[in-house]
Amino acid sequence: MKIEIAKGVRDIPPEEKILKAKIVSTIQNIFEVYGFNPLDTPTIERYDVLSSKYAGGAEILKETFRLNDQGERDLCLRYDLTVPLARFVAMNPTLKMPFKRYQIGQVFRDGPIKLGRYREFTQCDVDVVGNKEVIAEAELLSIASRAFKELNQNVTIKVNNRKVLDAIMAKANIPEEKRLDSILSLDKIEKIGQKAVTNELETIGLDEDMINTLFTLTTRDETNEKTIKELTLELGEDAMQEIKELFRLLDIMGVDAEFWPNLSRGLSYYTGTVFEVFANDSTVKTSIAAGGRYDKMIGNFVGNNQEYPAVGISFGIDVIFEVLKLKKETLEKSVVKVLVISIKMDTESISLITELRNNNIPSDLNLKKGVSKGLEYAAHYNIPFVVFVGENEVRDGKYKLRNMITGVELLVEKTQIVELLQSKAN
Repeated sequence: MKIEIAKGVRDIPPEEKILKAKIVSTIQNIFEVYGFNPLDTPTIERYDVLSSKYAGGAEILKETFRLNDQGERDLCLRYDLTVPLARFVAMNPTLKMPFKRYQIGQVFRDGPIKLGRYREFTQCDVDVVGNKEVIAEAELLSIASRAFKELNQNVTIKVNNRKVLDAIMAKANIPEEKRLDSILSLDKIEKIGQKAVTNELETIGLDEDMINTLFTLTTRDETNEKTIKELTLELGEDAMQEIKELFRLLDIMGVDAEFWPNLSRGLSYYTGTVFEVFANDSTVKTSIAAGGRYDKMIGNFVGNNQEYPAVGISFGIDVIFEVLKLKKETLEKSVVKVLVISIKMDTESISLITELRNNNIPSDLNLKKGVSKGLEYAAHYNIPFVVFVGENEVRDGKYKLRNMITGVELLVEKTQIVELLQSKAN
């Protein structure tokens, strides 16, 4: 039997997992700084929940992995973390609002495979339920801006509003029943180009005047100010009110974002602000974070006419990983910062490494393999420091510490070894 992995999934070796874990921990820490609490939901959901007309729509259902349990119940693997959040809120009516949660977990889509896009991938979501004010969107975009700054990635944040798009559709005299399909086609213009979008719009049934008006009104000017000003003249203050307020708040928060009137996002449940984040100067062209406002989904799930305004953003951990991986010349091969090499002094070496670990210094132990093999091991895994524990070191109470990067060696008092390694290993 040929041993193979399933198509569209992958193993993550240690050197990649180390970088991925750093990405997750960086973003998770920022979530908590902004006052969001963790939530976890099952990987397996009922199919009728994820296929609800209030969920992701027909497009995403084509990529849903379906299965049956032994009771012949129709189940599926979750394709995102937003619909499970809506289901959780619907099942927990006593939640205090606003409910601010983040969730990090695996999701599954049986879709096309390319760099940064797999059939099993990690989503990292942060959502606010129960706040209909634009400050909620501004906070999420501030989180995104800060996260990518801390990850040393230059990005472009693109923002629009479905209410703006609805007003554009009305201005172009597009019939109500054709507007959603038209909006979803416009969303593809950056990926497939204006000519291909024109063909799609013609297939939907739009005439030349409608299409020309759409392209004119959804073209971004050189600045946010110009684009907003011109669209306000065309569409009126009501359609542009939320966009204006959002950019006012972003200016206060020091967040750079761009207003793109053609941005709609590919899911049907968005009702207001939508946004996508792209990595600058990268061969990865897909969005690395995205989200928007979905005020109707949860209320429709609950079915009691109660309003549950909600807005969220999802960070694509796997595609962010690909972006950052491409920037790095080398990846860390090990979390270990110090290798203790015993030279026939195993008891003392075990005592030393116990002290290092008790002081939270990631350490490993080389016993009975000799100095040369220990050094070879440290070099292979790019372990930055080696401590030699031999008869002379134990007798004199001083340890030889080698910096594996520079080759410099120091004799360090036993009482100072922990303090010195803490300062150097961090």
